[in-house]
Amino acid sequence: MPPLPRLALSLALALSTTSALAVPTWGALQSSPAGTPAASLKPGEWIWGGVSKGWGPMAVIVSLTEQRAYAYRNGILIGVSTISSGKQGYETPTGVFTILQKDKDHHSNQYNNAPMPYQQRLTWGGVALHAGGLPGYPESHGCVHLPTEFARLLFDNSNMGMVVVVSEAGVSAEDVVHPRAVSPIDPLTGAQRPLLPLGNGEAYIWQPMLSPTGPVSMVMSTADEQLLVFRNGVEIGRARIALRPDPTGTPVGTQAFIVGQGFLPGEIPGLPSGQRMPNWMRIGIPGEADAGAALEAATVGRLQVPPGFLADVLPLLVPGVVLVATDQPILPETTGAPVQVLDSDPPEAPR
Repeated sequence: MPPLPRLALSLALALSTTSALAVPTWGALQSSPAGTPAASLKPGEWIWGGVSKGWGPMAVIVSLTEQRAYAYRNGILIGVSTISSGKQGYETPTGVFTILQKDKDHHSNQYNNAPMPYQQRLTWGGVALHAGGLPGYPESHGCVHLPTEFARLLFDNSNMGMVVVVSEAGVSAEDVVHPRAVSPIDPLTGAQRPLLPLGNGEAYIWQPMLSPTGPVSMVMSTADEQLLVFRNGVEIGRARIALRPDPTGTPVGTQAFIVGQGFLPGEIPGLPSGQRMPNWMRIGIPGEADAGAALEAATVGRLQVPPGFLADVLPLLVPGVVLVATDQPILPETTGAPVQVLDSDPPEAPR
């Protein structure tokens, strides 16, 4: 064969092979804004806040009823995504699972070598989390399909053995069928665990012995007027709080902050004698700006916390501790739709 036709044939074969091996991409390529209600996400849409593996254990709740997956880090919601689960005759099983195997470039052994990118196996019988088709209803052969970019982020941030709870109305408890901004499950076992209740007239509760060590994260809801503290995925404290109005009238929205180096200058009202408030820095989440901006003492001073609770929490506020603030309800007993509360990597160390 003459050189030119032979070259043309070689190129045609190469292109054909590349096309055959090409892996499709499913869903949105970028996160929706952090404040987007979960119920407003269209098929293929998702939300994710960049996180560090050092910020505590991770767990996932998959709601077959909602056709959504909720990812938690250290007890706080960091991502939510639309999914597609098993269709009739191939229903995705409910229950508590752990990640048995991770395979970034997995292909199906049962369905014509179909690509299953970012596979995280839940059962040896073929059920897994992976990127796949998202028509807006159950259409898989038992797996949980995720948007490709969300599947990648989840794959990169999860570990072998991570707990995944698959829930469904009529089979599972309400708080895992309709998850909220704080996790209702033990991240190590998947067992349901109620949040610490505050009795009538009780200003705060502090039980650090429930989780003696590990990374600390906090979430505050001005709607619920409560501040929750998590350590290593376990709630160890909760307090009733109040937030003085912003002089500019700016709503809280959904914001995230991280403890930095050093301490805030000036006097902070309500601080225990001899204690200093560490510097706080705003961290970026999808749809929000001003990443890296430092909080002023006057802004921090707007928050009113029971003095005893503040004295207990202050020693835990070391660099890297995350606080998420929202003006939406976060507690199961609060009416209203679930809210997405995300934490994010510090701006000085982006992905």
